[in-house]
Amino acid sequence: MTEPANRPPDAAEEAADAVGGGLDMVLVDAARGPLRRLVPPAGTTLRFVSALARRPGAVAGRTGELVREVGKVVVGSSELEPSRKDKRFADPAWSGNPLLRRAMQAHLATARVAWELIEDADLDWQDDERIRFTATNLVDALAPSNVPVLNPLSLKAVIDTGGRSALVGLGRMLRDFATPPRVPSMVEPDAFTVGEDLATTPGVVVLRTPVFELIRYRPTTETVREVPLVIVPPTINKYYITDLAPDRSMVEHLVRHGQQVFTISWRNPDQRHAEWGLEEYVQAVLEALDAVDDIGGSGKAHVLGLCAGGITLSVALAVLAARGEQDRIAGVTLGVSVLDNARSGTTAAFVDRRVARMAIADSARRGYLDGRQLAGVFAWLRPNDLIWNYWVNNYLLGKQPPAFDILYWNADSTNLPAKLHRDFLEISLENPLVRPGALKVLGVRIDLSRITADSYVVAGIADHITPWENCYRTTQMLGSEPRFVLSTSGHIAALVNPPGNEKASYQVNDHNPAGAEQWLQGAAKHRGTWWDDWASWLGERSGEERPAPAELGSARFAPDGPAPGRYVLEPAG
Repeated sequence: MTEPANRPPDAAEEAADAVGGGLDMVLVDAARGPLRRLVPPAGTTLRFVSALARRPGAVAGRTGELVREVGKVVVGSSELEPSRKDKRFADPAWSGNPLLRRAMQAHLATARVAWELIEDADLDWQDDERIRFTATNLVDALAPSNVPVLNPLSLKAVIDTGGRSALVGLGRMLRDFATPPRVPSMVEPDAFTVGEDLATTPGVVVLRTPVFELIRYRPTTETVREVPLVIVPPTINKYYITDLAPDRSMVEHLVRHGQQVFTISWRNPDQRHAEWGLEEYVQAVLEALDAVDDIGGSGKAHVLGLCAGGITLSVALAVLAARGEQDRIAGVTLGVSVLDNARSGTTAAFVDRRVARMAIADSARRGYLDGRQLAGVFAWLRPNDLIWNYWVNNYLLGKQPPAFDILYWNADSTNLPAKLHRDFLEISLENPLVRPGALKVLGVRIDLSRITADSYVVAGIADHITPWENCYRTTQMLGSEPRFVLSTSGHIAALVNPPGNEKASYQVNDHNPAGAEQWLQGAAKHRGTWWDDWASWLGERSGEERPAPAELGSARFAPDGPAPGRYVLEPAG
């Protein structure tokens, strides 16, 4: 058993930033296969070639630039150097060995001209994203650092181990490619054990339904805030992203601040649950709130929705608002969750209705979307971080990947029922949440502007999955005036943001102008984690302090086993 680290290595933390996926692209790729995006649609390719054909002078200039630079590389006079952040070429041999230096510089020269040609083509945003994705993948795959006979670290490992590293690496490759998702392992399958070194915050299951378990955490302070918090995690991942290793757990942090915390743990569905759709999951959120009301007795609750869980939660809140029951909600928090999917970068560029229909049909035949395929999609979203980095470490060097809790969580995948797969894709493509009444759930026309509870919206400034500008649009959709917080890092590391990280910071603004860039210009930067800011925000809206309860359940909802419960232990596939 590998001991979990309190602070991840830099490479693992960067990989964590790459984990995740824009909802539409993830759900299509998991059904159709992520590698389909390596070849852009014929129309995109034709428009790219046509655009360059109309600019022969630019093409000739770029070609001449490449020829001149390669000439310099050959004679040893090129001054091209990799970025300081490019760890692929960090070994001194890349600069000291003439052959390796030339291979590296030729690669950098080719990559630079490829980006310049894409700029010269001046495509519309969707074609530009598609071509850039293909070019990025090809450039990353062809890097000399991925070639065993060129990578100096690989050669040194072979010499130092008498060839054992090559044999171990081959064995790892055969094991990884024998089962889905057929990508290099980012973490060993036995690196952690859920309930032993992950998801360890003490608690009990107070409700179990066919769809979810509801976990209540045990208070660790003498007094607690009157109003509890209910967490709605993504349905495409397991809940313990909020309860990772000790001292990196959001739940642990909140409990230490006297916050009463409940979380939903979704069941890992199979073909028997094909007909579970958005309505069933929204109803599950409402059932969880009913249970919390009965157990907590305050009549109100805070709610937190993460990523796709934020969509489910927002729809549930709109249902409550339509029913006149919104006074049950003390505050709403949405983390890296996009409700307006219009023009959301790379993820939106690759999905059209024809491909979406094919993906829906694929999952309908099986009855669910295989969680292992979702893990493969996450990896191919950022191949340099999540494929080729581990290709070198695992296969060329024959090493174990470092044990990192976020990457273990990412590999511990969850299936998605076929109907919910369809519902989420339709929401992503039709974008009905921006139009009041366009979506109907549980007999109610959904209007997010009727959600008037105090709200707190968190995004990551480096998030390529749910771009922060898209997250910001939520401030213009809700009926309240949200506190928008822009955290450092990307999709997951923005959420997993425990105290103690010297690099951490967040930005806030007292006003929410119409545009994201306007907001950023007026924002103030604060050092540290937004967790502390959020804990204070919750505290101001959580009523009086009262003695911590000795019993975690109620007469109606008696404890039924310890956290982390049963459902989180069910494997995908």
